[in-house]
Amino acid sequence: MNMMTGVSPWERLIRPDRVHGSLYTDPAIFEAELANIWYRTWVYVGHESEVPNANDYVVKSIGPQSIIMTRDEQGKVNLLLNRCSHRGNQVCSYERGNARSFTCPFHSWTFANDGRLVGYAFPDGYEGQDKSQLALGRVTRVATYRGFVFGSFAADGPTLEEHLGGAAETIDRLVRTSPEGEVEITAGFLKHRVKANWKFILENECDGYHPAFVHTSIFGVADSMIGKLYGGASTALTRCYGNGHTEIDLRPEFRKRDAPLSWFGTSEERLPDYAARMKAAYGDTAAREIMIDGTPHVMIFPNLFIAEIQMFVIQPLGVDDSVQHVTALQFKGAPDLNRRLRQQTMGSVGPAGFLLADDSEMYERCHRGVLARNPEWIFLGRGEKRERRDELGYTVGHVTDEVPSRGIWTHYRKLMEPA
Repeated sequence: MNMMTGVSPWERLIRPDRVHGSLYTDPAIFEAELANIWYRTWVYVGHESEVPNANDYVVKSIGPQSIIMTRDEQGKVNLLLNRCSHRGNQVCSYERGNARSFTCPFHSWTFANDGRLVGYAFPDGYEGQDKSQLALGRVTRVATYRGFVFGSFAADGPTLEEHLGGAAETIDRLVRTSPEGEVEITAGFLKHRVKANWKFILENECDGYHPAFVHTSIFGVADSMIGKLYGGASTALTRCYGNGHTEIDLRPEFRKRDAPLSWFGTSEERLPDYAARMKAAYGDTAAREIMIDGTPHVMIFPNLFIAEIQMFVIQPLGVDDSVQHVTALQFKGAPDLNRRLRQQTMGSVGPAGFLLADDSEMYERCHRGVLARNPEWIFLGRGEKRERRDELGYTVGHVTDEVPSRGIWTHYRKLMEPA
């Protein structure tokens, strides 16, 4: 804090309609983000369906830290630090599997999948040692919403429900796409690494201004109508839920079409089994409404992006080094829909896909660009004068307006400024 002016450093870097370029490029700011955001707030880690059975595990992350998500023999989901309590070596070498215990490859300390230290090699050197004091580290708080597992290193603070706020409804909307009301994350992940700051990805996920330009190639090749959803005449909206959560709400456009499954580029006739199961589960009227509205396009701060047919998880590794983990969404009880979801995900974000390749190029170009020193500011004022409150009190704007970015930076400043 500058005691002479009363202006905090963050106030000098973040203004209502612009942010300073150093927020994306300064290594000291990145380290402060790890402390004040990634290791303090709620962060999405994984989904319960990834560890369906006792002793299943999968390696995840919170920021750069490796996390082992396990389901122990009692059925409890644990988030354990992938770090031996002896000398810090990573105890888990595989991305997923089924194991009652993990043995460190360095000195053969063995830990149960609930984190307890159960044995050391050559134990005669540890007479009188209390093993309970040498368990694997744990994520301090763990909470689940509709199968989505979040962790927080903060001992206290808002509950997960308080953190999600109005954005929880978008997850509710997502699971209703399943005839059985459950999402399954079972298709496997692709990893896309970019030389760019994680916040370029965060902002881009609900940026409705770029698709008509950046993704022209894939829209043309696929003969897709998606481009029109992001045009000047679109009735779609951007929305800020607070707490950094943002959405592109395409439902106004889908409701104008009044055709079930048009959001997915198909029809009831092409997915008869899915349509029948939905009607059996929800009734004809509700099922029709769900199939018209489609799945959400929402960014749950700071790292979970649900993008209609797929899900992304952002992982920051360094100030200019980020990974996007992406998988096809799968819905319990919907095999015909799931097959098409996998196919379309591979076509858009797979190794030969266009969509994420387009975005990745933009992330890296932006990061290289903000290294310039004059001008140093990023302008985020599109639609500022026409944004409004919706019926629930959330800030909304036209689909091409920068309501999401302004909402993200408002929350970012709140987390970064000292209390």
